[in-house]
Amino acid sequence: MPVVASYVYSGGHRLRAAPLTEAGLKLGREEFVWIGLHDPSDAEFDILVERFHLHPLAVEDALSAHQMPKVEVYGHELFVVARTAEKVDDRIEYGETHVFVGDDHVITIRHGSGRSHTALRAQLEASPEQLRAGPDFVLHGVLDFIVDAYGPIVDKSEDAVLEMEQRALDAFLSRVEIRRLFTLRRELLKFRRILGPMEEAAGRLQSLDLPCIDPEVRPYFRDIGDHVRRVNSRLNGLTEILSSVFEVANLLEQQRQGVITRKLASWAALLAVPTAIAGIYGMNFDFMPELHWRYGYAYVMALIVVVCAGLYVTFKRTKWL
Repeated sequence: MPVVASYVYSGGHRLRAAPLTEAGLKLGREEFVWIGLHDPSDAEFDILVERFHLHPLAVEDALSAHQMPKVEVYGHELFVVARTAEKVDDRIEYGETHVFVGDDHVITIRHGSGRSHTALRAQLEASPEQLRAGPDFVLHGVLDFIVDAYGPIVDKSEDAVLEMEQRALDAFLSRVEIRRLFTLRRELLKFRRILGPMEEAAGRLQSLDLPCIDPEVRPYFRDIGDHVRRVNSRLNGLTEILSSVFEVANLLEQQRQGVITRKLASWAALLAVPTAIAGIYGMNFDFMPELHWRYGYAYVMALIVVVCAGLYVTFKRTKWL
């Protein structure tokens, strides 16, 4: 089994390693075991199911790895699902962490997440006063560890959005940049769908009387809910900025097309004058005014220049050219 770590704790201190055997998982009074797994198989998970009497429905959910954040109660057992997230380029990669919490055990199962709990375990072991609270405080630490990773995702997305906003103001967005905006918007909307259930799960852990959650530890989960709400609020602001970037890009494109249309119309008007005059005098009639006039050619050319110059000055003043 891909066991990342398995240790027995008592009084806020690590006592010994806990191999997944009948002897290794034998616990004394006021001891609890924290077992960390990564992508376990069905067969390898049976020893934990038998030893801690894990509920079949919770086991099925934990092994399927396609769950939304939630908190479920099975007798005296608590089953919590949290979604991990990590930003890779312009995409957000998701994983899952499932946590079984009992009176004498915490089992964390990671699916797809590359962030190991090694640093978290060391951090909690460095705070024996808090770790003494037991499995419920470990649950808080795991959820807090997961939620803390949401902030950098928003930071990176915010930088990308502000960069796109400035780019839209300075120049016209290319097709690649527009595709990137749509990709970023889609990723942020998907991320928001994760935050809602996560906030609801934190609220349940904070407000409900659940097994294995000590009333003194319950207020700690409020911080997790507040953190998720702050991230969600920032995401709302980012989606509004993205919408404004789309609108600005669209308005600038319309303005550019309008400028081009006015310029084309102005030059078409300038070209129409000599074309019309030349067309008139190009007709093959024997009897036409000024046809045999000595200064007719110079007069016509002067007329064309004066009219075109007048139109050019008019268009310049109206900023059509």
